[in-house]
Amino acid sequence: QVQLVESGGGLVQAGGSLRLSCVVSGSIFSSNGMGWYRQAPGKQRDLVATITGIGFRSYADAVKGRFTISRNNAKNTVYLQMNNLKPEDTGVYYCAVLGIDSWGQGTQVTVSS
Repeated sequence: QVQLVESGGGLVQAGGSLRLSCVVSGSIFSSNGMGWYRQAPGKQRDLVATITGIGFRSYADAVKGRFTISRNNAKNTVYLQMNNLKPEDTGVYYCAVLGIDSWGQGTQVTVSS
């Protein structure tokens, strides 16, 4: 059973920054790919960024150059550094172990214009 706990969301003005954290339980963390997703109000959950077990990263076009995903395997934690935030980045952000359908409660990010 995988458990994920996201934190770090909040209210920020456009152009600001936030750093999200996700603590993952279970010994599978270090070898599994991880992803951050977001769900805007009334919309589907979309993939924002991924990182493999060896650190290869990929990003959705909408966040390239602004967001950075990273991981600390010793702490079973994955991060999402979000810079130059825009109102369209608003939503609930979730982390997930890629290929496993298990979700945390998410963390709300609200960007005001």
